Amino acid sequence: MKHYHIDELRPGDYEKLKAYLDEHYGPSQMEGLYWLPLKEELLDDVQTAHTDCQPFYFALELKPTAISFELLIRTRSRVRCDCIHYANAAQRESIVQLADTLFETLKILS
Repeated sequence: MKHYHIDELRPGDYEKLKAYLDEHYGPSQMEGLYWLPLKEELLDDVQTAHTDCQPFYFALELKPTAISFELLIRTRSRVRCDCIHYANAAQRESIVQLADTLFETLKILS
């Protein structure tokens, strides 16, 4: 699986990240796993055409010492579809930028 991974989190970093993610994306239904919506303007042509599959998400996994942003863009309504695929360049950049912004907002040094 392709993902953007940041490790060596400190205990205080983990607590800040968990509190932020719980507040902005709801408490994790599976320990440490969050579904973050992909902005509509980042959808490619296939994803835009698949209105029944929208909205699209990417997964974020938070562990006490690491955070991983999965680069697979998926829908929560289907397991397999042409619209489910790895992030394109713009989507990937958006995910990395979100990670950077998250760390800046929470004043976490990476």
